[in-house]
Amino acid sequence: MSRRKTERLLNLLLALLATRRPLAKQELRGLVPGYPDADEAFDRAFERDKDELREMGVPIETGAVSGSSLFEDEVGYRVRREAYALPEASFTPDEMAVLALAARAWQSAALSGAASRALLKLQASGAQVDEVAVAGLEPRVEASEPAFLPLVRAVRDRRVVRFAYRTRGDAEPQRREVEPWGVVSWHGRWYLVGHDRGRAATRVFRLGRVVGDVSLTGRPGAVRVPDGVDLREEVASRAAARLPGGTAVVRLRAGHGGWLRRQAEPVTGHPAQAEGWDVVRLAYSDVEMLADDVAGLGPDAVALEPEELRAVVVRRLEAAFAAAPPGQEEVPS
Repeated sequence: MSRRKTERLLNLLLALLATRRPLAKQELRGLVPGYPDADEAFDRAFERDKDELREMGVPIETGAVSGSSLFEDEVGYRVRREAYALPEASFTPDEMAVLALAARAWQSAALSGAASRALLKLQASGAQVDEVAVAGLEPRVEASEPAFLPLVRAVRDRRVVRFAYRTRGDAEPQRREVEPWGVVSWHGRWYLVGHDRGRAATRVFRLGRVVGDVSLTGRPGAVRVPDGVDLREEVASRAAARLPGGTAVVRLRAGHGGWLRRQAEPVTGHPAQAEGWDVVRLAYSDVEMLADDVAGLGPDAVALEPEELRAVVVRRLEAAFAAAPPGQEEVPS
């Protein structure tokens, strides 16, 4: 959403909150800057704005316009403050800066809407939200895994989940039933921490290895998170305990793969060396994670060694090829 559109929505919300009676569209047109001059364009923009505010959870009410001889036959709109306002709360400037940064951090379709609604509601309550990134910081949090949102909901509702999960070396994904304790971001990856019922032990699951749908089972509130559990420590300790996976050789197109290049050293004289391409060698501890990075570069990266890495990358590309809409497939190279 553009800054101009955000400002218009906020001004419309403030106008609807400030009025004691329903306001007609034309009254709001005069109160809210940023609408088009043409009547038809204004009508379309106003209806879109009204629908978007309602989708954000704003309780816009309709009613007869009263107290105005010009618009008394029109339908009016207002928002009752008591139906929308937050309970009284105060935030320090530092706290508001953190809230603003958090709202801008989420880029996933799953949570960007919720973050925008929270920030809009804070602004409507009178809180001063700094629109400038603190000290030049502009964080981004990616959460593109399909399992992310259902697992977050399961943690919130304390419900047991079931899903298929592929670990390193598994020919086929295995079914898991887990009591979820929390979802954690660690070194750019998302993990679920919880109690694996089938193995009767605490386990950490990388969301990128969840295959297919996540199903919620049992009643809400059935899961109890143990006292004193440190979710990030659970993830970090298990990652540190993994044995090094080995060394990989990858061919990268010139000007691409910056993240991999920063971890790698160039290889000279390799048979796969070609004009416009570089060959690099890098250590890895998780072949699945490295395969994600290589496959994510598409035609700009080729896994050369070891064969295990090549196989996992090919599997990733074949899955992407199979999921592509008809007519948009690109044959993996």
